[in-house]
Formats: sequence, structure tokens, C-alpha cells
Amino acid sequence: MATAKSLTAAELQSVLAYTATQPNAQRNRAMMMMTVAAGLRVGEVAGLTLGDVLDKSGSVRGEVFLAAHRVKHQHARTIYLNSRLQQELTDYIATRIHKDAAFPLFPTHRGPRCHFSPNTLAQHFHFLYRKAGISNASSHSGRKTFLTSLASQGVSVFVLASLAGHKSIATTQRYIIVNDDVKRRAVELV
Repeated sequence: MATAKSLTAAELQSVLAYTATQPNAQRNRAMMMMTVAAGLRVGEVAGLTLGDVLDKSGSVRGEVFLAAHRVKHQHARTIYLNSRLQQELTDYIATRIHKDAAFPLFPTHRGPRCHFSPNTLAQHFHFLYRKAGISNASSHSGRKTFLTSLASQGVSVFVLASLAGHKSIATTQRYIIVNDDVKRRAVELV
């Protein structure tokens, strides 16, 4: 299997600009940002409900707990949502008519109770990237971008592994792209 592409800032802006011109723009942007800003897998995004992200007062939580049965390899984990992503979700949820906690956070065109399947959402991301002119991107590109971005800012591989839900840092290291800018910044630290 080919490795996922890590998006540059320009590529991310390009896909978000394209998404803004399409039907369900806010939903699609929020789904994309869940991968890029929180590092979720496409299957995790597909399975989210409104109750997962909203607290009892209706505000977006800063942390989302995913039980073991809902994540790859049965390793429960907590997803941390930064303030920008919380605002992104708040803006998106404000557009929703149906806000029952059991409903999917990201419903399909079939109705407010219909989840994307992980495979359908992976295809959805594939076509968003392709139509935005981003080559070699996949449904895993947002997650890889999340981890690479944090690594390039000096976040420890141990923290990255925890955020990604990886039991082995060797798995996490496969996600991280080291480019010349990162190397230049590193040698300036000496």
C-alpha cells in the first residue's frame, strides 16, 4: 500500500477553497479539519455522533473519548480538540437542524440519521483532493499532516504516538516527514 501524502499549507488551503465551493461545504470542511487538526482516522470521523462532541450544555468539548470498540486495534483514546477546531465544529453544528445526541456528527445526503461508512468517507476525501488538484493525497493525508506538523514543531514522538493512538513509536515515525526546513531549524538550535 502506498504511503499517504502529507499536505503542505498551500495544498490544505487549496482543498479547503475547493470544498467551500461545493454542496455541504461546512460539513466537508469540518470533516477534513477533524483529520488535519485532531489526527482522526477516517473511520473515527465517520463514526462520530453529536453526543461525542457536545457537552450537556450544547458546547463543543475540548476532549472526545473514543472507546476501544470504536477505534483501530481496540485501543481506546482521547482526542484533543484545539480552540480553532472547537470553533470550526461550533460553526458547523449551528447549521444543523437535527441535533439529537445519537445522530451522526457528519450525516450523509440520505438524512440526519445516516452515517458515512469508513469506505465511503475515504472515497469522499479521495475525490475532494483529486478535484482540488492535490495529487497522491488520500483519506490518511490529513492524519499524516497532523503528525508531521506537530513533529516539525518539536513535539516529542512519544506525545505524537499517544495523540495518534499508536502503541509503538515505530508506527508513528512512519507518518513523520522530515524536510529541509525542519533540518535547517534543527541545526540552528545548536
